[in-house]
This record gives sequence, C-alpha cells and structure tokens, in this order.
Amino acid sequence: MVHVPFYDRRQAGQALAESLQEYAFRSDVVVLGLPRGGVPVAYEIAQALRTPLGILLVRKLGVPGHEELAMGAVATGNARVLNQQVIEHLGIDQSTIEQVTEREQQELKRREALYRGDRPPPTLNERCVILVDDGVATGATMSVAIQALRQHQPSEVVVAVPVAPPDTAARLAKEADHAVILAQPESFGGVGQWYEDFTPTSDDEVRDLLARSAPNLAHLTREPRPHPEGPAT
Repeated sequence: MVHVPFYDRRQAGQALAESLQEYAFRSDVVVLGLPRGGVPVAYEIAQALRTPLGILLVRKLGVPGHEELAMGAVATGNARVLNQQVIEHLGIDQSTIEQVTEREQQELKRREALYRGDRPPPTLNERCVILVDDGVATGATMSVAIQALRQHQPSEVVVAVPVAPPDTAARLAKEADHAVILAQPESFGGVGQWYEDFTPTSDDEVRDLLARSAPNLAHLTREPRPHPEGPAT
C-alpha cells in the first residue's frame, strides 16, 4: 500500500523499487535520475534492484528574448528535440537555433562534468532505461527526456515517479513503454506537497550518490547480455 505524503525522496525511491522488482538483477538495465531531485529517488531504486545509476540532464532551448518559451531542448548525449510548431510560428531561423543549441549544450556538458567528473557516461543503446524523477506536474521535462532518450535507441523506456496528476500520468504512460506512478491525486497542487520533507537536493548530494554508484557502471561500457524472460528470482 502506498502512503502519501511520502516522508522524503529516499522513502519514495524505496516504495518505487518495490513496484519495479521485475527489473532487478538484469544486466541490461540502467537507472537514470533527472537532477537534482530525481537522483536521490533513483539511487534508492538502483540500490534495491542492484542496477547501475546514471543521470539524464535536460536543458530547455529558450526563444531569444523570450527564454521562458521553449523552442526545444537538449539532453545528455547530444540529443536534441525541437518544437517545430513554435519555430515555424515565430519564424526562428536555423542559425539562431544552432546558436542557442551550442550555448545550452556547453552548459549541459559543464553540469555533467560537475556531477559525474571523469567517469564515462553509460551506454544506453539496447538498454532498458528506467527514468526517474521525484514527481511530475505538467510532465514537460520528463516528456523531453523520453524523446531525447529514444535517440539512443534503448530497448525499453520505463518512467518511474512517486507522484503525478492523473492526466500527466496517462500521457507519460503512452510516451514511455511502461510507467510506474505510485500516487495520482486528483487535487495535485505541486510535487512538494506530497512530501513531508522536500528539502532541495544539493549538487554535493548528487555527486556523492553518483560516486557511490560508480563501481556498478563498469559493465555498461560493454554490450548488454540477453536477459532471461520474466523477473529475476
């Protein structure tokens, strides 16, 4: 039984892990947290399933002069998703798109280096990837993350979040191959209200959790081995 509010991100991750046991001990599975708040949740899942932990960063491509409006996004691994409707409506030229893309990719690389250091990113091709955040409201960032991840040709994309409103949960279930969303309250408000302790996750905490999980990433620099049918026993 799921009890909400969750106490904190750690407890939410442990609760999610109970619903993800079919992915435990599989050599082709990797858990990716969306920094910063998604990483503590993802860490608990990775520990429980005995799978590696990584990150997937997403940066919005803001329209020059109206940066709050997204014309696309870039994500870990040089993946890019463009919103053609916004681009065509505003008549944004290719040169502007490339300039903004280059700037945001540089910021993405800076943040990845900050979090991961000199550890290589995991190989995602033909992997089963579990994307994790501490909750979603509109689901915009998670949707971009899913689209960007598809460019790496994973074998399966699984979304795992503790809480989301029903309409967002339904949409993410269609965009991913599988979605595990523990609580779907009709009266949502915001992600923070579903936690007793929603203290902001620091950069230092993200770095620490990734460093603790680093030894488990070694096998992800090689090609995945076939996994047995059904959950591990």
